Amino acid sequence: MPLKLTGQEKDLGGGLKVTRLLPAFERRTVGPFVFLDHFGPMDFEPGMNVDVRPHPHIGLATVTYLFEGALMHRDSRARCNASSRAPSTG
Repeated sequence: MPLKLTGQEKDLGGGLKVTRLLPAFERRTVGPFVFLDHFGPMDFEPGMNVDVRPHPHIGLATVTYLFEGALMHRDSRARCNASSRAPSTG
């Protein structure tokens, strides 16, 4: 039977709020190391930073899918870890 998950709002810091669908009590079999967050749409001025609170990086892989726009991620040491652009729809 299909299950519709209801996300919980989480504040990651720096004004970045996400709706977290996983992990969820209803889907315990997915495990505690899979996160499914939804955020946006959001508009940021070029060069604007969003300072997310410190958090551990324990070897988890992160997948970010953009529907529109672009994103660049820098870690706390200012290393650029990822740069993404939404797929062209034209």
